[in-house]
Amino acid sequence: MKAKKRIIIILCIIIFLVFFRECILKIVYPLKYKETIVEYSEEYNLDPYLVMAIIKTESNFQKDVVSHKQAYGLMQITEPTATWIVGEMKKTDFKYSDLFDADTNIEMGCWYLDNLRTEFNDIDLVLAAYNAGRGNVNKWLDNSEVSKDGVNLHNIPFGETDKYIKKVKVNYNIYKFLYGGIGKKNEG
Repeated sequence: MKAKKRIIIILCIIIFLVFFRECILKIVYPLKYKETIVEYSEEYNLDPYLVMAIIKTESNFQKDVVSHKQAYGLMQITEPTATWIVGEMKKTDFKYSDLFDADTNIEMGCWYLDNLRTEFNDIDLVLAAYNAGRGNVNKWLDNSEVSKDGVNLHNIPFGETDKYIKKVKVNYNIYKFLYGGIGKKNEG
C-alpha cells in the first residue's frame, strides 16, 4: 500500500512538473525591466536575451546588490568602469549611486557590452572581458598557453571567468526559451 502511494505521489509530481515547468522556470528566471532591456538592447544592437542572461548571472535581477568586488546594480558595474563609461558616453551629473538605478545601470551595461563587442567581435571574448576585464583578455590572447591562435581562448586561467561564460550561455538559452519573441529583432 505504501509503495502504491509513493508511486502515485511521484507520478503527480512528474505530471505537475511537466505541465507547469514553464511557470516554475519563470519564477526561477524572472524578467524584470523588460522595456528598459529591450530599449537599450535595440539602441546598442544587442541581443536582449544576452542582456537578460548577464543580468541574471550578475545580480539575479536585484538592482541594489553590491558584490564582494564592489560592483553595483543589475549589471554589476564597478566604480572605475563606471567612471570610464561616463566619460566615453559624455554623461553629465552622474553619481555612483546612479548605478542602483535600473535604467542607468542597464544603459551603461549595454553601452559597455557594445564597446567590448566592437573590440573583440566574439561572444566568448566579450563575456570574458565583461567578467575579467579587457586587459586580462588581451593578455590571454597573447599567451600561447591560453590562446593557441591569438584569436580564441582555449584555456581560461580564471576558473570564475570560465564558469561565468558557461553560466551566461545557459541563462541565455533559458531566457530565449521562456521569453522568445521579445524586441524588434525577433518580430516577424
